[in-house]
Amino acid sequence: MEAHEEKPIIYTMENKPIVTCAGDQSLFTSLYTSLAQQLPREPMEWRRSYGRAPKMIHLEANFVQFKEELLPKDGNRALLTFPFLHIYWTDCCDTEMYKASVKDDMLRWQSTLRLHGSVDWLIVVVESEAKKKNKTNILPRTSIVDKIRNDFCNKQSDRCVVLSDPLKESSRSQDSWSSFLTKLRTLLLMSFTKNLGRFEDDMRTLREKRTEPGWSFCDYFMVQEELAFVFEMLQQFEDALVQYDELDALFTQYVLNFGAGDGANWLGSFCAPVKHWSGLLLRRPIDMEKRELIQRGEASLLDLRCYLFSRQCTLLIFLQRPWEVTQRALELLHNCVQELRLLEVYVVQGALDCWVFLSCLEVLHRIEGCCDRAQLEANCSHTVGLWTYATEKLKSLGYLCGLVAEKVPTSEDLNRTVDLLAGLGEERPETVNSLQSPYKKLNEALSSVEAFEKHYLELSHAAMEMYRAIGRMRSARLIGKSLAEFYMKKGDPERAEGFLDDSLRSYVAEGWSLQVTHTRKQMAECQKLLQQTEDYLQTSALLAGDANLTEEERKHFCQEILTFASQPPAPSDQTVALSMAAFAQLRQMQFSPPGAVVHVGAALQLELRVRCLMPVAVQVEQLAATLHFSLEQGGARGRAGSAQRRTGHGPQGQGDGVVLFPLGSPGAGMGALLPPALELYEMQDRSPSDSSLNSTGVVCKNMHLLLRRHDSSASLDTPTAGALPAAVAVDDGAQMLRARDITLQPGDNSILFTAPTGEPGSYTLRQLCGSVGRVQFVQSHIYPVVQYEVYSQEPQLTIEPLSDNLLAGIPQKVKFIIATGHYSVKKGDALQLSNTDSMPILHSSCCSATVLSSTGERMGESALSIQSSEKVTSISLPPTPPYHTLEFQLEVLCHIPPTPLKPDIERLTNGEVRHRPKSHSQADSGMINIDQKVSIDCPWSIYSTLIALTFYVPFKAKHSILSAGKRKYIQVCLQNVSDTNFQLADPVLTERQPTVSMELLSLNVKTQQPVCSQQSVFCLWEMRWAKPLPLCLQCAFSASFAPASASDAHTAFKPYCYEFQLDRVSTLYSLKAEILPPSGVQHCRTGALCGLEVSITRQAEPSETEGEEEESTEIEGLRTTKLMYEVVDNSSNWAVCGKSSGVVSMPVAASATHRVQMEVMPLFAGHLPFPNIKVFKYLPHNAVPAIQPDTDSCLENDTISLLDKGLDDQGDTASIRSRGSVHSVGSGEQQRGLPMPRLEPFTPGQVFYRSQGRQVLVLPVTDDHVMEVNVT
Repeated sequence: MEAHEEKPIIYTMENKPIVTCAGDQSLFTSLYTSLAQQLPREPMEWRRSYGRAPKMIHLEANFVQFKEELLPKDGNRALLTFPFLHIYWTDCCDTEMYKASVKDDMLRWQSTLRLHGSVDWLIVVVESEAKKKNKTNILPRTSIVDKIRNDFCNKQSDRCVVLSDPLKESSRSQDSWSSFLTKLRTLLLMSFTKNLGRFEDDMRTLREKRTEPGWSFCDYFMVQEELAFVFEMLQQFEDALVQYDELDALFTQYVLNFGAGDGANWLGSFCAPVKHWSGLLLRRPIDMEKRELIQRGEASLLDLRCYLFSRQCTLLIFLQRPWEVTQRALELLHNCVQELRLLEVYVVQGALDCWVFLSCLEVLHRIEGCCDRAQLEANCSHTVGLWTYATEKLKSLGYLCGLVAEKVPTSEDLNRTVDLLAGLGEERPETVNSLQSPYKKLNEALSSVEAFEKHYLELSHAAMEMYRAIGRMRSARLIGKSLAEFYMKKGDPERAEGFLDDSLRSYVAEGWSLQVTHTRKQMAECQKLLQQTEDYLQTSALLAGDANLTEEERKHFCQEILTFASQPPAPSDQTVALSMAAFAQLRQMQFSPPGAVVHVGAALQLELRVRCLMPVAVQVEQLAATLHFSLEQGGARGRAGSAQRRTGHGPQGQGDGVVLFPLGSPGAGMGALLPPALELYEMQDRSPSDSSLNSTGVVCKNMHLLLRRHDSSASLDTPTAGALPAAVAVDDGAQMLRARDITLQPGDNSILFTAPTGEPGSYTLRQLCGSVGRVQFVQSHIYPVVQYEVYSQEPQLTIEPLSDNLLAGIPQKVKFIIATGHYSVKKGDALQLSNTDSMPILHSSCCSATVLSSTGERMGESALSIQSSEKVTSISLPPTPPYHTLEFQLEVLCHIPPTPLKPDIERLTNGEVRHRPKSHSQADSGMINIDQKVSIDCPWSIYSTLIALTFYVPFKAKHSILSAGKRKYIQVCLQNVSDTNFQLADPVLTERQPTVSMELLSLNVKTQQPVCSQQSVFCLWEMRWAKPLPLCLQCAFSASFAPASASDAHTAFKPYCYEFQLDRVSTLYSLKAEILPPSGVQHCRTGALCGLEVSITRQAEPSETEGEEEESTEIEGLRTTKLMYEVVDNSSNWAVCGKSSGVVSMPVAASATHRVQMEVMPLFAGHLPFPNIKVFKYLPHNAVPAIQPDTDSCLENDTISLLDKGLDDQGDTASIRSRGSVHSVGSGEQQRGLPMPRLEPFTPGQVFYRSQGRQVLVLPVTDDHVMEVNVT
């Protein structure tokens, strides 16, 4: 039977499972088309062993005529030629025919199958209605089928299938076809699974024998490839790829073991010298030539690798993973090179380069064939590695064959080229018609110098563009550097310079020191050929200080600079400016004196320590540092302090005036690697009046360096960054630090400068320049900022207390500090201090003055001459040089004023209270301050200097009046509010307007007693009088005090006086209260109403002055005054029942008494204090109201907010919010228009409370089980 025509296949052998057909061949031929089309339509679930996941597959079959030669022989493992199923076709309907011929043919067929061990068979009986009509004597259809099943399918009745009228379009025919196809797919899949499992077991057994002698990898390769072919035949490309990956890993492991000394015998065939290097062949699905070499065991390492990768590539293309092909190809090419070295395979020089070049292009062409241009551009990151590798190998071939040198290739180069091209063999038929085949490209590139340059540049630029497109700029610059080497070999340094410059910038920015060194050497060679003198000298300077070079190389580049510097300049030549970073590094700078703040004309030295990077000693004609001078406004001392902070305590400063230049800063020579650091300084805005801080901020001093464009900015540190600046002209008249004729040794060197201090201002080091012949090494910017201050100070006089607080009333020492500034104190100069009565200056004959230098060093001491008159105190000053400090101490005494002072608190216009800085804490402690101003005439000024001193009163006094009936007592409390302990002596209280009728009797026992810090002393006097007391008494309290630590207490005692005034001290009324239990009961009980009787008694008739102040009315000849009483209990011990307040009319007569009775209820048991009873003056409004309110009804509200306050807290009693209503308690609204009465409290001492402090016994209720006792 001829094979049916199908679509073109990709294999040379059949790619479908084989199914043999025996019996009636013409019958099968008529059904073949329908069978071949319908069999793969329905998928089948393929369940595999070893727990592998099931898969849905479409089964196809290659139906061939049954022949005994197709049956497998013993030991044959080929699955592709194995018949998986055998089918016998018959349409016999006649019993006689069946017995005569068909049965015997079936017996022979089954015997043959049984002989070869084939148990997968199927008998198909085709039923036709046409034959039934032609045969009248035929038996029923079931008779033939039953006979066949009885004869051949006794135990396997399902192996006989009936196909009814397969060529008709009827439902019966369709059902028959469906049943038949299902059976066919099931049997075919069962056979396939069974035989495939047996094959896998055999393959594993063979693999486990790999350690035995005689095992061959090539034989095992063919076996496992059969399994891969089967998976590919079933379109299971992933499983097929796994088989090839396992073979790849197995072979790789053997090669690695061989390199480690554990070699297998069969590897000897792969160690044969490489004779052909034609590259990969990916245009064929199967390279039969290499497969046959592997099958015969004659394949080389490259043959095996090429065939294995070609199969992997084909499967990856089927899986639509072309970009994985490029990744695997790059790994393959690199691994093959290493495997050849491990196996020590002899390869002709350049053969591997040819093989890699051809393989790279073959993979790229294969990928281009299955992807469109848009996909290639979008995924160039996967292919750029192959382009780069091909470029490198072509470059290597060019160097090998003499195609890169300036001269033409030699005969030896030509012979080598011919040998390499001969190893390529003939071009393969698949690429003969291709104009851009890898074979033609390599032949053309090696044919001439021009062709090589064309192809090499084409590949290099293509790879560079791809790298730039995907953002891998470092790789693009690496190819550019390779191009630069190519141009240098070709003698074209101009085209090489741009690529080298680009690479150098990248390496410097990223900090690759070795790459920077190597590229700079190439750059120096390029610049020397181009005669770029300045750039060459700059690069030579960088290389001379490069530690990555050998000593000889460094000396060579250093000598290049010194040779140029020693040449006499031509008239048109200019000085060459080079970067200081390549010549030397600044390490530190130290000021002497360390503060870096000096006055005009003072000596200031700067010690600069540099590290010379040159390998030999260099004679520097001049090392100069330019200074930027700025005249700052403000106090010289403020500028000095800021300069000291910047210089001695800056970002890199030490406390001893040392400025360190860290590695990586522009001052240290690494400005090309790191951007300049921030130079931040504090800015403060203070008020010109009192120097208070208004605002603060931060200022960046080097903003011009941080915000510049790096692309367009030229730098001396990178020689090719742009045009170098012109030679630095050194002006002899400019402010500079200079050191001449210096020899810088390799390593650390110390250079001493003397700084100019002729003008006051700020000096900042901006630039450092070292001159060596015609060459100047320039440091354009120095960081951290190196700055010193020169100040010219006006003479200043300050007075400072020697203690935290100056106390008034006792002698205190103060220090006079005179900063001479630019003024020289001469003999005869004196300070004239104006004397004041409130603060005399105390002086002694042994007062001396100390002279200090500007650095605080003690220079000498001399006696002071002090002369005092009534108005002026003159202090003669000793001679003192300029910019020195004169200090001496004096004693001052601030008298305490007798009248009480209040704390000095200033209030701003917005209402905010502002305290003086030094009195803020004292205001919190209650100390009262006294400001004393001293006017001083200084010899250096025509104006007087006004200096304020703040003294604090150490005591705080207060008085009170105490009453006991008609007897009166005056108590004075003296509190020590300072931190010093005092001794108090002789307290005396006197009346400033003494009268014979009144006497003050002291009740104080001690005449002297201590008063500790924050403690109080109380003094008491009794008042005795014979005549009525006046309304106002003027009193004065006086005592002597001295510090407790004073050595001579008698001479150290100073007076203290406190004056005060007492108003209305006479007792006008006495108040007495009684609490009476209910009738018939001896004691009060809780919850029971008790009677409260309040008696108000007038003690004496008012005097004329008091009578004028009291509001009295006269009715029927009786003059009365109104009082308001109120009963409140703040402790909640009593409940007042009924009215708690009221207004009474008291006759203006001595011993007049008014009694008020009310009811109260005790709430607790125990000794309860009496409720509080208060009495006020009731002053009606002058206007007569329209409706006269009832006196009691106005005051019935028990919750009077105004009267609930203490008497001391009542600031205004002119109105009563709730009690002033004309309505009773029930009325909730106040009638508008009514005048309000006015309450006025009595002054202390006018009302004597007789019941104050009394208690009454309250018993609990007898039925209570819980007794509450209130003990006070």
